[in-house]
Amino acid sequence: MVMWWRRRSLRARLTLATSAGLALALALAAVLLVSALHASLVRDLDVSARQGAVEVAALIEQNRLPSPVPVAPGTLTIQVLDATGRITNISPGADRLVPMLPPAQARAAARTGQARTLAGPPLGLPSMLRVVAVGAAGHHVVISAISYTQASDSLATLARVLAIGTPLLFALLALVTWLLTGYTLRPIAALRRGAAEVTQTGVPRDLPVPLARDEVRLLAVTLNDMLSRLAEAQQRQRDLVSDTAHELRSPIASIRAQLEVALDHPDGVDWAETARDVHADTLRLARLTEDLLLLARLDGQHLRRTPTDLAAVCESVAARYATARVPVRAETAGACVVAGDAEALARLMVNLLDNAARHAASRVYASVWADGGWAVLAVTDDGPGIAPEDAERAFGRFARLDQARARAGGGQDTGEEGAGLGLAIVRSTAQAHGGTVSLGDAGPGLRVVVRLPLVPRSAR
Repeated sequence: MVMWWRRRSLRARLTLATSAGLALALALAAVLLVSALHASLVRDLDVSARQGAVEVAALIEQNRLPSPVPVAPGTLTIQVLDATGRITNISPGADRLVPMLPPAQARAAARTGQARTLAGPPLGLPSMLRVVAVGAAGHHVVISAISYTQASDSLATLARVLAIGTPLLFALLALVTWLLTGYTLRPIAALRRGAAEVTQTGVPRDLPVPLARDEVRLLAVTLNDMLSRLAEAQQRQRDLVSDTAHELRSPIASIRAQLEVALDHPDGVDWAETARDVHADTLRLARLTEDLLLLARLDGQHLRRTPTDLAAVCESVAARYATARVPVRAETAGACVVAGDAEALARLMVNLLDNAARHAASRVYASVWADGGWAVLAVTDDGPGIAPEDAERAFGRFARLDQARARAGGGQDTGEEGAGLGLAIVRSTAQAHGGTVSLGDAGPGLRVVVRLPLVPRSAR
């Protein structure tokens, strides 16, 4: 049963569940209606019978009761019992010998006011009766009976109407539920068709957003945001593949050309120089491959985060640049512990110092200090700097700016041209640690500021 239920569509399950509730509600309503009508009709009959008995009792008390007891034809049947239980007076058509209630029961009913339902044929009456008893003067008891036929006919008519109308109403409500459920789920069907088209074409595009501000609209907006991000990631992946192929083509073509020349003219080639050139191109390929692998790791995996002193990392990495082209100085103001990957943070520092040392005119400064809940790392050089309008573009992968910044020292060519991945790796690393990176003017030169969240002292 459970498996059968789970195999049904959402529309079918909603309709079945709602229909079951409707069936139960309609059945309870029908039972309550019949019960309420029955109680009302019986109460009205009892009131009419008791009112007739009270009037007869009043006539007995006034000693003005005629014989037979005056009643409207076809309404009430009256019997008057004396103290011994003998019938002393009756209404037209009533039995003069057999009381409708035995004397003892009649007196008990008079005391309690309780009415009873009796079968009429044994008493010579054609239908079911509602019988009441009322005490009168001189220990008399007035028994009053009224026909139950009208009430039973009304109940039978209502039962027939309910037997026919309730199933029809249930069928109508079930159909309306099926239609309303389909109409409500129409936006979801549109989302499904849109998602199927995206799956078929492989091209992310916006899914239809319903006008109603409900959960389905929120789902559509969320899915569109996800598809937008997927489209951006897909475009970034295409751009990365294209740029990577372009970057790899140059050193590979250089290596191939040098080796082909050397093989075609082995006697006229300086093999040592050729080896050095091929080795340089190989190192460039290796650096490019490492940078790409690092970017892939930063994009697709979570870093191991352990308490790491950013100031110690800065000092350790800066010490490697003792023989750099320009002096590299590190200044720290005490420990600044962040939750991060020490190796990734060291690579971030290396990229910043490599870039600064390549472009600096005379000096490079690296400093680390705490600012509120942040650890701030700043690397400053006195090179040509970057124009404000190019600051954001500088973080792009394989981004290269003008030649003043593409070559070392404002025109001094070191023979080392980057692949344009350094700042991209810096930003990806900072974002992976919950931080930010910004570029500023050092007047002259470039100032790169990295902000990473500090680890609270209680968590160290």
